[in-house]
Amino acid sequence: MISKRRLIVTLTLLLASGFLLTSLASYYASLNSLRVRIDDNELPLTSDTIYSEIQRDLLQPLFISSLMASDTFLREWVTEGEQHADKVVRYLNEIKQRYGTVTSFFVSDHTYHYYYADGILKTVSADEPRDVWYFRVRDMQQDYEINVDPDMANHDSMTIFINYRVKDYQDQFIGATGVGLTVSAVKNLIENYQQNYQRTIFFVDPQGVLTLAGKEFPTSITSLADIEGLSAHRDQLLNEQQNTLVYQRNGETFHLNTRYISEFGWYLMVEQSEEPMLRQIRLTLLINMAICFTVTFIVIILTQMTINRYQKRLEEMALTDKLTRIANRQAIDLHLQQLFKEQQRHQVPFSVILFDLDNFKQINDTHGHMAGDAVLQNIANIVTTELRDCDVVGRWGGEEFLVLLKHCQLDDALKRAESIRLAIQSYAIGFEEQTLYTTASFGVVEYRDQDDHNTLLKRADQALYIAKQNGKNRCEVIAQL
Repeated sequence: MISKRRLIVTLTLLLASGFLLTSLASYYASLNSLRVRIDDNELPLTSDTIYSEIQRDLLQPLFISSLMASDTFLREWVTEGEQHADKVVRYLNEIKQRYGTVTSFFVSDHTYHYYYADGILKTVSADEPRDVWYFRVRDMQQDYEINVDPDMANHDSMTIFINYRVKDYQDQFIGATGVGLTVSAVKNLIENYQQNYQRTIFFVDPQGVLTLAGKEFPTSITSLADIEGLSAHRDQLLNEQQNTLVYQRNGETFHLNTRYISEFGWYLMVEQSEEPMLRQIRLTLLINMAICFTVTFIVIILTQMTINRYQKRLEEMALTDKLTRIANRQAIDLHLQQLFKEQQRHQVPFSVILFDLDNFKQINDTHGHMAGDAVLQNIANIVTTELRDCDVVGRWGGEEFLVLLKHCQLDDALKRAESIRLAIQSYAIGFEEQTLYTTASFGVVEYRDQDDHNTLLKRADQALYIAKQNGKNRCEVIAQL
């Protein structure tokens, strides 16, 4: 009887000990797996996705600024002597109202006047500290910068400006233009990111000073030195472009992923506590470890699918004109670069058609911008139907379109342009029980051996200019400069 009891106790102890040891081993293995997953996958993926979304949210104002910098009205207004300041003020106000930016501006390099939606704000000066940004933009090599400054026109509220260089038709700098977003708008984006990803997100500058955070972030924290567990790692975090860190705060384990965002000159900090996941692991381990692994696998698959979807959307937004659904300027630039490479390798002839709608402003002024949008959409459809599968059409800016014709010499390109011109001229565009007609002027050129990207487009632009000067609604060619 005693031997039997001892056997039962021994088996019970062995089974209990084995179960306990197995459970503890599984728990610590899962804990270690959790930390590796957070550090190597989840936090970096979240950081990458947030970074991509920040770029996406800045893409529209950046695209607006790019269109402003290449707008023929703005450049011609400056080169013609900046007469009638009310015209550019009205233009800037229209940009601000149409796209919902907090400000829109243009600073002339001829007069140093700072124009904005309500008139002339000031005259910039190299001796004025608040105007240093303009002279920095004037001297920089890249086309634009993103800068955070107080906005004098908006009660000195902190504003994220996109400063875009403006050049004339001779590629000479004539000023800076762009739009601004309030810092509060970016804070709202941070709030959305935190809700979507359940992470704490904040930004610090290269000195470790807090620059942006969500509304629930403690107001007592002004820098990394104020965050328990991070202060000792400040130099490590700020001396590397990307970093991962595990630290303790109030007895809780936190994981941090950082990356430097060069557009802002700030570090993006994405912090996650492992405690919520630990509670889930403890529960799932008591039920079934297989369920935990299955759920983890599903989460990873869903995360990958989500990232792929966001990436696809970003690529589409970056390469497609939102209004006409044809290639945008960036996309058609890529196609043009490819044509140059093919020509250099295989001597493939190609031609370019640059055309501009005649009297488009009159359509906007008479029938409204919705009508103008409808005209642009219909023109894009007309041109697409007139082209071959190997041809590419894109919106070059405003009411300008660029067509790339592969395996096409000048005579055939001129015929193609004339066909498009006649199609546009004869097409009746229906809009709100009205019938609208429009015409277009065309500049046609063929690639020559001495051409580069700039000279080819310059010849096309010059041919378009001649077509406009000779009465519009016509095609003109330029064999060479």
